[in-house]
Amino acid sequence: MFSTLRQAMFLRRVPAVISPMKRAFSSKIYNEIDPQMMNINELNQEMQSIFGQEPSPDGFSGSATMDFSDLKSKIESLESTNPESSHLRSHIEYQKSTHLSKEQSAKVATDDMSKLTHVGNSGEAQMVDVSSKDNTKRTALACCKVNLGKRVFDLVLANQMGKGDVLGVAKIAGINGAKQTSSLIPLCHNIALTHVHVDLRLNPEDYSVDIEGEASCTGKTGVEMEAMTAVSVAGLTVYDMCKAASKDISITDVRLERKTGGKSGFWSRGE
Repeated sequence: MFSTLRQAMFLRRVPAVISPMKRAFSSKIYNEIDPQMMNINELNQEMQSIFGQEPSPDGFSGSATMDFSDLKSKIESLESTNPESSHLRSHIEYQKSTHLSKEQSAKVATDDMSKLTHVGNSGEAQMVDVSSKDNTKRTALACCKVNLGKRVFDLVLANQMGKGDVLGVAKIAGINGAKQTSSLIPLCHNIALTHVHVDLRLNPEDYSVDIEGEASCTGKTGVEMEAMTAVSVAGLTVYDMCKAASKDISITDVRLERKTGGKSGFWSRGE
């Protein structure tokens, strides 16, 4: 019992005793001791030769010699539960166990980029090769909203805007925009469109214009961009036709609503 108490007192006082001798002793204990090869007797002798048998100036009495088997078990337990706090674990080994190597990081980045069809293996932009795809009938429906405000809405409804028929001009602009998509969006394919329809409706509930655009083709790639370009250009044209009456007009909610054809088949927002 007395031996156990003395070991406990030693463990509590070791930091205060060792501090003045940190340079000479700590490296020997923590850098050179292999827990699997520790020689208990030699360590006991070394502790005795350093601390001696006489009471230390700070009041600690009794022999400094102790059985290190208990200390060893505490160190091993600490190492198994918290590797970061262990002085006996190699820094290099810890880095290897907690960090990806440069090669692994590069591989992860390459795998992520491979999921983006418009990005090459080295990260450069590229146009997708669709030559191996089948020709299928493809359609896409997109929409957007142009918020006019009550005063401008009333002017458009009465067809009293200075530039003329707002909805009629915007409809033609949307159709023309769909046909120019490959010129506006760099990596889009030049598609032979078979049909483009743009519809603009005045919405008195929120004083806006609701725009829908549908594009179709028979080919190797989809027409989603053509449909969204159609409604975007139509919305911009509404703004241009009405900007003299108000600069507070906003274009919102440009989005794809539905598409068909191709490998992925049918897709609809909300399903």
